[in-house]
This record gives sequence, structure tokens and C-alpha cells, in this order.
Amino acid sequence: MGKRYERIDGRIRDFIEQQPVFFTATAPLAGDGHVNLSPKGRSGTLVVLDERTLAYLDFGGSGAETIAHLREEGNGRITLMWCAFTGPPKVLRVHGSGEAVFRDDPRWPGLIAHFAEADGPAARAIIVVHARRIGDACGFAVPFMEYREERTQHAEHFGRKSDDEFAAYCAKKEHVGVSLDGLPALPLPLPPRPETAGSA
Repeated sequence: MGKRYERIDGRIRDFIEQQPVFFTATAPLAGDGHVNLSPKGRSGTLVVLDERTLAYLDFGGSGAETIAHLREEGNGRITLMWCAFTGPPKVLRVHGSGEAVFRDDPRWPGLIAHFAEADGPAARAIIVVHARRIGDACGFAVPFMEYREERTQHAEHFGRKSDDEFAAYCAKKEHVGVSLDGLPALPLPLPPRPETAGSA
């Protein structure tokens, strides 16, 4: 039997912070639009800000469907999901509203500080999720899977790019400035990071 929770604290917070991967789902308002479901990994890229708020780093390397759906007027719906692949079975979902905080947002410096070593040149936005419903389910059908180690290719690949090179990469990649359904996604040209703005 699944349970509802009022807050992200105690065992729920511990469970979230112990999982090496989570999933995020969004959709446009149009009934025939593309639903998006994405796996998210990389240690340290998700943080619990308080008992009702989470945030994760949005990196370059794929499209920008999540950003587009959160930016769509009247939308902003998002669901985060974690599965227990070890230990007692559990599936946890946080349903809520999300917003994309971009590099030129005055909140960026305060938020990016939460990610310490996980931050990198390819961080193009921070997704902030305000929880409306927190609940778990049995997870009896989720298989046991053994976590081995982090993949390093993403951080290494983008770590070799300057901020200007990363901005150029975003500008030429399909479905970054607009979603699959033509919704505005990542603002282009990509705003420089505050610490590089104005530098020569």
C-alpha cells in the first residue's frame, strides 16, 4: 500500500539522496504533444533545498523538452521518480510544478552553490521543483540491479569546452532553442555564466 507524505524529510530525504539515478517527466498542454521522460544521473546533481523543494542541474547534451514544458504559459507540471534497485522495494514520486532558472537569473549564484563539485561548463539551467504531492508505491516489480560506478564521459567531454564553445554547441543543436512541438525552450544565445560574463 502506497503512502502519502507531507514533507521531504527523514527517511524520504535519505532515500532520494541515496539513489544514483532518477527520472523526470513533463508534457506540453496540447493533447497531441510529445510527452518527455528523461533519466538523470551524475552524483551530486540533485539537491533537496527544503522539505517541499528540490533542484537539479540541467546539462547540455540533449534536447530541452523539460525546459520548454516548464516555460509554457499555464503549464509547469513535472514529476520526479526514484526506484529502489537495492534494499527494500520502493518507488517514490514527487508531483509538482517546476521552473527553469537560467544563467542570467539573479538566483543563479545562490542556487549553483548547492552543487559544488557536480557543477560544470555544460550546466545551462537549474530546474527547481516545488512539490505538491509526495507519495510512494510498493516497487515489487522493480528488479534488483547493482550500481557499479559513475560514467565520466559527459563531464569529460564538456569539460574540454570553453563557455563560448558550449554556447555555440547549444546554438547549432536541433530542439534546444525550441521543443519538438515548437515551444520556446532554452534561451539562445545562451547567457554566459555570471563568473564569465564580461571576461575577455
